[in-house]
Amino acid sequence: MTTFPVRDPSWGGRHDGEGPDHARWHQAVQVVESVQSVQSVQSVEGEQSSADATQPDAAQPHVALLGFRSHEGVRRNRGRVGAADGPAALRRALSPLALHGPLARGELGLHDLGDAETIGEDLEGGQDTAAALTARGLDRPGSRLTVVLGGGHETAWSSYNGLISSGTGPSAGQRWGVLNLDAHFDLREEPRPTSGTPFAQMAVAEQAAGRGLTYAVLGIAEASNTGALLAKAEQLGVRWWTDEQCLAAGAEGITRFVEEFTAALDVLYLTIDLDVLPAAVAPGVSAPAAYGVPLPLIAAAVRAAAGSGKLALLDVVELNPSLDIDHRTARVAARLIDDAVRTVAAGPLNPSS
Repeated sequence: MTTFPVRDPSWGGRHDGEGPDHARWHQAVQVVESVQSVQSVQSVEGEQSSADATQPDAAQPHVALLGFRSHEGVRRNRGRVGAADGPAALRRALSPLALHGPLARGELGLHDLGDAETIGEDLEGGQDTAAALTARGLDRPGSRLTVVLGGGHETAWSSYNGLISSGTGPSAGQRWGVLNLDAHFDLREEPRPTSGTPFAQMAVAEQAAGRGLTYAVLGIAEASNTGALLAKAEQLGVRWWTDEQCLAAGAEGITRFVEEFTAALDVLYLTIDLDVLPAAVAPGVSAPAAYGVPLPLIAAAVRAAAGSGKLALLDVVELNPSLDIDHRTARVAARLIDDAVRTVAAGPLNPSS
């Protein structure tokens, strides 16, 4: 396994030794220099310096990671702010997790592209920057999955725009859809975008492009969604199960739901709002669930999505470290990300395979 210098202080942890048998996330992650950083380490003669030699090969099969430091959408939605610190907390929670198989052997790399950020109240500017970084992750020739570490659920709008502007999905003539693991539809219509509006924004954008939004949700809490939101979901043809329906269906039923939803797709975008989980499991969110969907069922949905062979984009949102008792939510989120990445790694790494 080849390791590279890690410059983000969020990546770090226990070091038991070198080689695949000791591999952990923090040892395998390769930090990708920004274009500006790469240019800054070139000599005046135009030759690359030794610092640039650590750049990972974008053509190597890899998972692209990036963060979106934002909670302005949560603030506008009258929620509890703090999700801007989510990306760093997620990296810290991922750092000590052990790697196995192709990930441990370096056959599938982990490339960290850095963070986009909402500055002050400029949510739209932050989303534009995050969308560009997401598209960059998707368009890297060796990328097998792009993982976005949120951020409030306003992250979903930047993820969507990154997907649409990339060479994946509609621009390639591919059928795409979004699966949301969430207690809320996030179909609100507001004068300004918030963390509660991204899927309404997507529906409008898809209609303007002459397409319909293919959208499904697992975990809806009926008590947290008004009749107007339920009607909006029905109008848009959204497929959903409530938290109680998920519990009744079990892991097998949820897996079947995901398989049926993805059957007609070429590209899947999965978004995990951590408030879908019970409050005792995920206390570190803006709106903790009174009921929630148990972790094993959410994990079953994640594995089914990643195992479909169609998952291109995953974001994990609404982690608020300032509210996270014993880092429970961050640890759970890290396990779900690790599940998705492991499942992708278990499939063919050559897209032509």
